[in-house]
Amino acid sequence: MRVQLLVTKTDFSVANIEREFRDLGVGYQVNYLEDHPELISRHNIRHSPNILIDGELVFRHQPTENELKAYFQQMKQRH
Repeated sequence: MRVQLLVTKTDFSVANIEREFRDLGVGYQVNYLEDHPELISRHNIRHSPNILIDGELVFRHQPTENELKAYFQQMKQRH
């Protein structure tokens, strides 16, 4: 599973989301939207943060810790 955190360089929520990913044991990479304009157009991104999983835009907002837990638990059950 490829998890990408799509954020702007000034997004203050990055540290919180990174902590939640670490707490859940989820590997991820950070992509700054300023450096990837193709992601903005491909996914019609208008704000930050966004979370892309296996090429699909799953969250268009900062998810709560419970939302992340529920999503990744559901993913584990599918696999």
